[in-house]
Amino acid sequence: MSEKQRVVYVVSDSVGETAELVVKAASSQFNGGEIEIRRIPYVNDADTVMETVQAAKEENALIAFTLVVPELQKLLIEEAGRKKVPYVDIMGPMIQGMSELFQHEPKYKPGLIHQLDEDYFRKVEAIEFAVKYDDGKDPRGLLKADVILVGVSRTSKTPLSMYLAHKRFKVANVPLVPEVEPPEELLQVPSHRIIGLTIDPEQLNHIRTERLKALGLASGANYASMERILEELDYAERVIRRLGCPVINVSNKAVEETANLILDIIQKGGQ
Repeated sequence: MSEKQRVVYVVSDSVGETAELVVKAASSQFNGGEIEIRRIPYVNDADTVMETVQAAKEENALIAFTLVVPELQKLLIEEAGRKKVPYVDIMGPMIQGMSELFQHEPKYKPGLIHQLDEDYFRKVEAIEFAVKYDDGKDPRGLLKADVILVGVSRTSKTPLSMYLAHKRFKVANVPLVPEVEPPEELLQVPSHRIIGLTIDPEQLNHIRTERLKALGLASGANYASMERILEELDYAERVIRRLGCPVINVSNKAVEETANLILDIIQKGGQ
C-alpha cells in the first residue's frame, strides 16, 4: 500500500453498494490521495463488528457503514469510539430525517432497497415482454406468459397488456382475425391463463370509424363496416368458446376497470 493510499471499511447488513458509492463519490473530491475500499457485507452479528473495528484500528482506516439494525449500529459506534476509530454513519441521519417526515419509526430491516430494485427490474422485464409479444408477434411467447389476452382489433389488448405489465405480469396478446387460425401455442396454454375480450358491435364500429378518421382514411372502409365487425366478433366468440377461457366485455370500460377484472380473475385462478 502506498503512503498516500488510505483504507475505508464499508460495513453493511446488506450488500454494501450504497455505502461504497458514497465513499467513491466523496473520495473523488481528493485528487491527491488513493483509497482501498474493503467491503464487509451482510453483517448480522457482534463478532464481525468487533473484528472489523479492530482491523480498522490497526490500519488507521475509516469505517463507513449502512447498518440499519439499531443494536449493530450502537455496538459499532461504541466500539469505534472506544478504540478511537473514525466512522461515518451514512444511513442514520437520512433515516432519522425520514422518521420525522413520516412521523413513525422505520422498519429497521436490512436489504429493503435491493428488494425495491428487484421489484423495479421485474416491472421492466414485464414491460419488455409485453412489447415483444404484442399483437401476436411471436407465438412462442404465449407459453411463457402469465396471462394472454385474445380479442378482435380495438378491444384494448395492447393498453391492457402494458397496464398489467406495470403490475409485474408478463402479458402477451393475440388478435383474432377470421382469416388467420389461432397459433398452436395458444391451444397449449391452460384456459385460466387466457382472457377473452369482447365488445358491443356498435361501440366497436364507432371506435374503428374514429380510428380511420385519425389515420386520414375513409370511414367507410371494410375495417369499420358493421358486416365485417359482426363477422369478426362471431369468429372471436367461437375461438374463445373453444379455448374455454374467461370472457370480459370491455364495452364502456376504462382500461383500469378491465385490468382490475383481469387481476381478480388471475388471483382466483380462473375460477
